[in-house]
Amino acid sequence: MEKAYGLEIPQNLEEACHPHRTALLVYDMQVGIISQMKNGREIVRQTETVLSAARKAGLRVFFLRHMSLPKEASGVFQLRMAMAWQRVQSVADVNPWFLRDSPGFQLVPELAPLTSEVVFDKITMSAFEGTPLDIALRDCGINSFIIVGVATEIGIEPTIRHGADLGYIPIMVTDACGAGHEEAGERSVTNIKFIGDTILTDTQTICKVLEHTSI
Repeated sequence: MEKAYGLEIPQNLEEACHPHRTALLVYDMQVGIISQMKNGREIVRQTETVLSAARKAGLRVFFLRHMSLPKEASGVFQLRMAMAWQRVQSVADVNPWFLRDSPGFQLVPELAPLTSEVVFDKITMSAFEGTPLDIALRDCGINSFIIVGVATEIGIEPTIRHGADLGYIPIMVTDACGAGHEEAGERSVTNIKFIGDTILTDTQTICKVLEHTSI
């Protein structure tokens, strides 16, 4: 651990992970999203493994869910994005995929949150924008987060970028993060690696580290 000016600066994965200062973010592992991904079930299995290790280590766990607004309550960006994603030319043809309480909105059953865990809903790509996540993490003294889920190129990268700007150390479990578009996902990982503020790891490694960082 590098020490300077009264600070401890983590230099590796082991130093960045501490049960009192690290949280697990499970991003958009929803029925309606996983069903669209060709390797969705594999990402569920990897995420379930990391989630189990985080629970055993005593980490705080936060789930994120993407939520669609009813068309009548949606603004310009929401409607424009929905048209682009659904490849339609008219708002009349938009079908909100993730309305609250719809089947596709729900988290996959293998990752059911415990009563001690938190679920935040969002309409943005970054998990920090428009949610209480930053307030909740800071209030708990969290300064790093492990992130798993989908999709790398749509929500994982923006959350990592935003989290780093807020002063957190992001830890990305690459094989527990799935991409909707393989090439776009690979570009996102390349960008994240290039910037250098994120620790990249895999499921096996993070689980071993968490095994030795339990409360």
